[in-house]
Amino acid sequence: MDISVVIPLLNEEESLQELHDWIAKVMQSNRYLYEILFIDDGSTDSSWQVIEKLSVKNKAVKGIRFQKNFGKSQALDAGFELATGAVVITMDADLQDNPEEIPELYNLIIDEGFDLISGWKKKRYDHVLSKNIPSKLFNAAARKTSGLKLHDFNCGLKAYKNEVIKTVKLSGEMHRYIPVLAKNEGFYKIGEKVVQHQARKYGETKFGMDRFINGFLDLITISFLSKFGKRPMHFFGLWGTFMFLFGISSAFYIGAYKLYKVYHGIKTILVTDNPWFFIALTSMILGTLLFLAGFIGELIIKNKSDEKHYTIKEKINF
Repeated sequence: MDISVVIPLLNEEESLQELHDWIAKVMQSNRYLYEILFIDDGSTDSSWQVIEKLSVKNKAVKGIRFQKNFGKSQALDAGFELATGAVVITMDADLQDNPEEIPELYNLIIDEGFDLISGWKKKRYDHVLSKNIPSKLFNAAARKTSGLKLHDFNCGLKAYKNEVIKTVKLSGEMHRYIPVLAKNEGFYKIGEKVVQHQARKYGETKFGMDRFINGFLDLITISFLSKFGKRPMHFFGLWGTFMFLFGISSAFYIGAYKLYKVYHGIKTILVTDNPWFFIALTSMILGTLLFLAGFIGELIIKNKSDEKHYTIKEKINF
């Protein structure tokens, strides 16, 4: 299998036939051995019925239907698990990604040895205030945090070596940060290609402004996980040690100073009337709690399972 095209979707009944025909035309003209994996993320329209019809006409079409809407990351994860192509292409189902980009993306992976190529929608046809400006701010923060010099982390059109998608595991809303996750797993040859972005032809976007807020929160999460995900005690233990030592040193100083004044007959206040006593006590408690958080984190890592965060209702052509 040369190429697997993984397409997560939610209520895109109008665009699926046209998208399929476009992809099939590109594949056939380049004589690729291919498969198209449509992952229906709990659509409430007739998207699944369209996929069923396409799968009858074209055996290269495969379908995965979720029991309910679990999210784009889970849809991609399900597609990645079942994709068999040497190169895996992801794209959105709304016809805003151009299948004509596939051959060049494929060549960059196969001929030039890239692990991952991320699309860059340099010219966008989205609303300036609601999408373009927030997207630029989000990407700037992602570049600064991750160290990857990509212009468009959130572009749905990407190409991967098969081994990359079999190594990277997605959960939550981490699909935006697949390049960062790949880098953390040791895939360093990550490139970027300017791709054509097209105006939405049917329906309306499924994402609102909240995705940028969630994106920034996920960015903090991925930044932490990339440094301490496999060794949480290194983070919590460090700060726990600092807080506990600060607290116990302050408590020792308060006690020693109190004894010094009592010994020399100097009038002094009660230890519990000294505000530093409560600062010291709080620091020791926080230090202990941070240590416990580190221990719990280590236990979770050592005993975690690879539980899937989605339920598949049915499959086609697998």
